Formats: sequence, C-alpha cells, structure tokens
Amino acid sequence: MSRPVIGITCYVEPARFTVWEMTAALLPYTYVEHVARAGGQPVILPPAGDPAALAGRLDGLILAGGGDVAPGRYGQEPHERTGHVRPFRDDAELGLVRAALERGVPFLGVCRGMQILNVALGGSLHQHLPDVVGHPDHAPAPGRFGRMPVRPVAGSRTGKILGAETLDVAHYHHQAVDRLGAGLTVTAHAEDGTAEAVELDDHPFALAVQWHPEADEESALFEALVRHAAPAAR
Repeated sequence: MSRPVIGITCYVEPARFTVWEMTAALLPYTYVEHVARAGGQPVILPPAGDPAALAGRLDGLILAGGGDVAPGRYGQEPHERTGHVRPFRDDAELGLVRAALERGVPFLGVCRGMQILNVALGGSLHQHLPDVVGHPDHAPAPGRFGRMPVRPVAGSRTGKILGAETLDVAHYHHQAVDRLGAGLTVTAHAEDGTAEAVELDDHPFALAVQWHPEADEESALFEALVRHAAPAAR
C-alpha cells in the first residue's frame, strides 16, 4: 500500500548550510522523521504560489511551528514582544488550513500551527504569555526547549491518543490561545491554565497542540494523523 501524502508547512528564513548563506525554505528534520516513521510520505510545503489549491491532493496536513502570527489578523496592535512575523506565511497558511478543513483533510497543528488554526476560525491570541501567567517557563531561553507537564482532557481525542493523565512535553512558545475559534474545544492544559491542545468539533481528525511533539521520540500524534490520512480511513 502506498504511503499517505502528508504535507508539512515550513519556514522561509536566512540560513547557512555547507558553503552557502541565503534565504531558504526549511523545516526541522524531526518533523520529516516522525511522519516517515509513522508510515506517511512527508512533502514540504513552502508558503509560495497557492498552497491552498493543493488541499485536495493531500492525505494529511501538518502546520509546523514558526514565528508569531501578525496581530492584525485577529484585530490587535502588536505587543512589543511580538516578533518574527512573516505576513506571506500567514497568508499562505491561513488559506491552506481553511481549504484543508473544508475538505475534511486530517490535520495536526504544532505550536504556531495551533495558533494559525485558532485565528483561521476567528479566535485571538495572547501575544506575550508571561504577561498572563506570570512566568517565562513556556519559552525559558532562546533556542532551547523547556519541559513542562500538560494534562489532556479525559475522553477527548487528544487524551485517547496520548494515553496518559499527565505528560512532560517540550515547550517553546510565548504566545497562546486567548479567545477560542469557532468550533474548537480545548483538550489539554498546562498547570497554569494555558490551553495546550484544541480539537475541531465535527471534523474527522483535526487537532493541534501548543507544545513541540517533533522534539521528542514519542510519535503518537504523528501516528494518529497518518492512520487517519490512510485512504482506507477516509
């Protein structure tokens, strides 16, 4: 049986590799490894052209992490700590996620991917989480994941996939869901009350997490996505 095709969105950033230093479309390779290990065929989707037009050709979609979503997308002025905004990526990913959800494409959002999902459905974001929760532990230092426990909601799809009352997971985010988008339900929380996972009601498989599952060996979320993306499951 052929592998289900899993599109993964990516960054466009200045990068250095071998003898080159230039703008590159890039993605942490752990996303690719997780999808391939789960039985999917990873395909990287840069924010160029019209990615939304590909929604019908994908068996599954992952919206990967990245910089902050432009606050104007949810009717706010930028906070002084909002940064790494890439309007062209917002354009591409908001269109892509809306097209994918409309077609019932199995979907997994990671960190920024959860924020894009929420904004695409009319929600808003806390622009700088330490202002809300009073500590920096969700992103303790530049370029370094923090470890914090999250508690999935019992009986939710997220909870069933992860199979534990509490998990210690990799965090690197200074923004989070504020006003919840239409049709979304929060399905995991941090100890400080931060929404750490959401699911879309009345969709075959659409969930997102605020943490970084690609940074750990555990592949349950990727395996669940690929399983639902397989042609026999759709």
